[in-house]
Amino acid sequence: MATTRKAFAVCVRNDGYPASLELRKIYEVLADPDAAKHDQLRVIDESGEDYLYPVGYFAPIELTPSLRRAVLAAE
Repeated sequence: MATTRKAFAVCVRNDGYPASLELRKIYEVLADPDAAKHDQLRVIDESGEDYLYPVGYFAPIELTPSLRRAVLAAE
């Protein structure tokens, strides 16, 4: 069975969503091809729920192995 590697992005804009998105916060990203067709990105918030936001509000990031372990352990 193939394992999907978790992807992450950092929030770089929150226009219109200041209560929902925290600037400079790391969010887990879920693959959503339909959302991508509409320039949307599906991210998981601290409650564990996923929401769609404009793709331009996030910058994809690659975590170092030690940071990846720390972020995943905090879930």
